[in-house]
Amino acid sequence: MSKQESRRDAIKKVATMALASSALSSLATRVEAHESKMDTKVKGNINHSVCAWCYNGISLDDLCKASKEYGIASIDLVDPKDFDIVKKHGLTVGMVASINKDWGISKGWNRIEHHDRLVEYYQYLIDETAKAGFTNLICFSGDRKGLDDEQGLKNCAEGLKKVMSYAENKKVTLVMELLNSKVNHKDYQCDHTAWGVELAKAIGSERFKLLYDIYHMQIMEGDVIHTIRDSQQYIAHYHTGGVPGRNEIDETQELYYPAIMKAIHDTGFKGFVAQEFVPKHSDKLASLKQAINICDI
Repeated sequence: MSKQESRRDAIKKVATMALASSALSSLATRVEAHESKMDTKVKGNINHSVCAWCYNGISLDDLCKASKEYGIASIDLVDPKDFDIVKKHGLTVGMVASINKDWGISKGWNRIEHHDRLVEYYQYLIDETAKAGFTNLICFSGDRKGLDDEQGLKNCAEGLKKVMSYAENKKVTLVMELLNSKVNHKDYQCDHTAWGVELAKAIGSERFKLLYDIYHMQIMEGDVIHTIRDSQQYIAHYHTGGVPGRNEIDETQELYYPAIMKAIHDTGFKGFVAQEFVPKHSDKLASLKQAINICDI
């Protein structure tokens, strides 16, 4: 064997060993996260939640059990019909869902013709949220469909003001989610923090705030920590997700979540940070546990 061949073989062996070591390290981390799930003690600096829709194949009941073990206090985006399941486990619903066959992300408050029916629907949701003892109810701007941002903001403010006194009396906060319109929700109107902040100012109620989705806003505008610091008074809730791909928030993606969590904590935020990534690993609950460990600063 020539010296060149020997050198080539040596390089291949080193590369193979490095890959194997990396795989074993990743596996060890995930096994450790899974095995340490019982009696997890979180630090208390971040109030943890998790979005139910990300765990298809796992019942809400089982997700609640795992959440309780991991130190998660809340389940996000739960319908009123499922409130009792969450409460049975001593958990809360950090953000109540508001999507049905008629209303969703693409069809929202930015269209005047929707207002009357949305007011009726949201009064029902506000009642159910308050009756259960929860406080946050999600809402959406809807898609532009040719509507300019100034008019869309005006229409959203006009419509939401029709339910704000009702929400205030019931001590329920309507929370509009910031979503990206580049990858996941093409044409969605509330796709920049500045637009959402202007809407909050136009409505002028402490019972209207924003859901700052870190994944979505990293895609649209970046500058996450600076934006969180500047807009903190208008934010009621946070969602996570790995960029790109919306998968695990580990070293495979571009955001460094411990620093983001520290920035959130430093603002004095007392609400929930909810995991909203879609696990790509087969052990979804191990991925959830790993995310809680990453965010529990």
